Amino acid sequence: MSVNREMETCMLALFQTIDLALNLYTWVLIGSAIFSWLYAFNVINSSNRFVNSLGTFFYNVTEPVLRPIRRILPDLGGIDISPIVVLLIIFFVRSLMWNSIVPLFL
Repeated sequence: MSVNREMETCMLALFQTIDLALNLYTWVLIGSAIFSWLYAFNVINSSNRFVNSLGTFFYNVTEPVLRPIRRILPDLGGIDISPIVVLLIIFFVRSLMWNSIVPLFL
């Protein structure tokens, strides 16, 4: 196997790993949004230890990404569209990666 082919294989594996991480983070964002709605409307028991742990996990994983977006966005009252903005950014990065960057290595 040539060095060039090995490099292509490594780069493809790297891009697939990045794509998987972005896909997983997309699902975490969706889960966090659904959890926050359920918590806000008292559908889930907030005194439950598992629910509290899940809420802490979602907050710790999503807040570092959402906080800078919230600072930039205008105040829309009780509506938080920062997860939608992050999902659009993830979609853009994935599309850019697969349609523009990956073909350069193949």
